[in-house]
Amino acid sequence: MVSENRVDTGRKPAAIAVHHLLEKAAECWPQSPSVSYEGRTFSWRETYSRCQGLASALAGLGVGPGDRVAYLGFNSHWCFELFFAAPMAGAIVVPVNFRLSVGEMITCIDDAEPVVLLVDEHHVSQAEAIISACSSLRSVIYTGASELAPSHMKSYEALVVGAPEAALEPSGNDDTLVIFYTGGTTGRAKGVMLSHINQFTNALGGISWYRMVERETHLLAGPMFHTAAGSRVYTATMTGTHTVIVSRFDVVEVMQLVEKYSISTLQLVPTTLQMMFDHPGFSDFDLSSLRLITYGAAPMPVALLERALRVLPGVSFAQSYGMTEASPVVTVLDGNDHSLDPERLPRLESVGRPVFHNQVRIVDGERHPLAPGEVGEVAVKGSNVMTGYWRAPGLTDEVLQDGWYYTGDSGYLDKDGYLFLAGRIKDMIVSGGENVYPIEIENILSRHPDIRECAVIGVPHEKWGESVHAVIRLIEPGRVSETDIKDYCRERIAHYKCPTGVTFVEDALPVSTVNKILKTEIRKMVVDNVK
Repeated sequence: MVSENRVDTGRKPAAIAVHHLLEKAAECWPQSPSVSYEGRTFSWRETYSRCQGLASALAGLGVGPGDRVAYLGFNSHWCFELFFAAPMAGAIVVPVNFRLSVGEMITCIDDAEPVVLLVDEHHVSQAEAIISACSSLRSVIYTGASELAPSHMKSYEALVVGAPEAALEPSGNDDTLVIFYTGGTTGRAKGVMLSHINQFTNALGGISWYRMVERETHLLAGPMFHTAAGSRVYTATMTGTHTVIVSRFDVVEVMQLVEKYSISTLQLVPTTLQMMFDHPGFSDFDLSSLRLITYGAAPMPVALLERALRVLPGVSFAQSYGMTEASPVVTVLDGNDHSLDPERLPRLESVGRPVFHNQVRIVDGERHPLAPGEVGEVAVKGSNVMTGYWRAPGLTDEVLQDGWYYTGDSGYLDKDGYLFLAGRIKDMIVSGGENVYPIEIENILSRHPDIRECAVIGVPHEKWGESVHAVIRLIEPGRVSETDIKDYCRERIAHYKCPTGVTFVEDALPVSTVNKILKTEIRKMVVDNVK
């Protein structure tokens, strides 16, 4: 048995714990590949052993139940391993968004207060700034080659191989497993607490709805600091799936790896699928192994689906709608609904039906259920819904009531139970699969000494779905340029959040009777001009 050498603390094991999934995978498929990254492949037995080694190393560094362990780096097998090793030691995983500015990273670290930070070779300079600013950190672990580890950082590989076995107190059930930080309408990132039960439920649902096959090969290209990609770690382990990890999405590398490893399933967004098809070398790659492409963040345009079905015959497509707070899948539009049959075509405008482990209902402003066809707020209930926001009980109480999570998205259910989204109540912008909250950019712009007032909206974009656009009234017209505004933002926030367009106005921005800026009026004015 794989678990024979594990130190027994006498603590009763949890009924549901993700390390059980890994232990089971190592028992059932010991020699089968678990993870491949940059040409190196590990078996399930090796991955289990490495995770045990890291868990013991963390315990040796004083990490215990409820402590946080953060990861700053690109996708990697080290990140995959931490998603199991930290909870083995009773700790909580905190993936850090590497696209954030250093200031934003520090804000997240200050909020989570991890005691250990893992950093890859590409983010050492950011880590140095975080170490200087964040007093909670007691140890920093470098995941690159041991001989390249800075003197004040511990080597991951040395720890995994050399750590003596330690008495571990694994977490499980309703214990927080991972904290994913997501943008907030208050302008500050919120830590979404997801439990073992949350992630176990999501994994089980994904296997059913995506009709996942035991021991197939999956390509993970989305950033693991997002739950859409991060949660796939547990789904893959439940089915013994071989996960091929891409550090960051690169269209050529993705196609190369599909061919090299005979990838069965791909997780993309419509824009990245479009990028694949548009690449001049697309036809040079053998993609015949593909069985399923799952996507999210935006509906599949009919023209893109037509092209996909033509160039990838036999591939099934499935769209998922969800959010970090739901671990993340809420609804799925499965392969049967990706049809060009004229009678079924309207369903492509939906985001599918609720997965079996949750309920979805539409409510009015007082949170009373609405009938099919009536537009209101989308609410979700199920064992996949988060336990709350980290250290923010007030924000948690606003969105979680009687087990229902109120998403802030608006939409309606048709008579067959398909969910159609009508808009985003919170004015969230979705650009290239990334969620961007206008108030965060507005808060940055409002600090500019030459700006009198501003508003940020999303405008249609052919490639990214939406792009960020700022409407600004200056104190002195002409004093700053569009380039100045973009540079100002790029120094303070992640690049994908920065305005790609700026409209300067001389008159006051339109407001309501209670002096709230009317973004509906601003959109009408701007969208007509940028078309």
